[in-house]
Amino acid sequence: MSAQYTATAKALHWGIAVLIFGMLGLGFYMTGLSLSPTKLQLYSWHKWAGVTLFLLVVLRLAWRFAHRPPALPRHMAPIERFAAHAGHHLLYVLMFAIPLTGWLMSSAKGFQTVWFGVVPIPDLLDKDKALGDLLQTVHLSLNFALIAVLLGHVGAALKHHFIDKDDVLTRMLPHRLH
Repeated sequence: MSAQYTATAKALHWGIAVLIFGMLGLGFYMTGLSLSPTKLQLYSWHKWAGVTLFLLVVLRLAWRFAHRPPALPRHMAPIERFAAHAGHHLLYVLMFAIPLTGWLMSSAKGFQTVWFGVVPIPDLLDKDKALGDLLQTVHLSLNFALIAVLLGHVGAALKHHFIDKDDVLTRMLPHRLH
């Protein structure tokens, strides 16, 4: 059996994963609601979670730089290694870009984010409806890209577990689940 990820890496991975799936569900749900106090509250929660996700991703990336992940299995073909590295890099890019575009969109639409209703996050842009609408489209498009990359990520983990029968999935699972 190869090396496991650290407990911190596992906690960040699964915490971020749960937050991303919750954010995607909430994001798609809330955009379909008509304007109401409930919709505004959901948008606030979504933005709070987005700021939290951004900070967790910064922490995760810092942890990854300081703690090398386990090596990929030797049996992986060069194209699979390339795809694994490219997929992880794309996940990190999207995990930064999506909250950032949400923040920019919120700024351009004139809605400041106040993290957990306490800490005001400065607007990055002046109010500009056209730019806000463009950033909304970019934010949505990046989320669809994230869904595609996540499907590939989960599919690859399942392939490693059920077809290759290696430990790529189990070394990231919490200790009690493998």
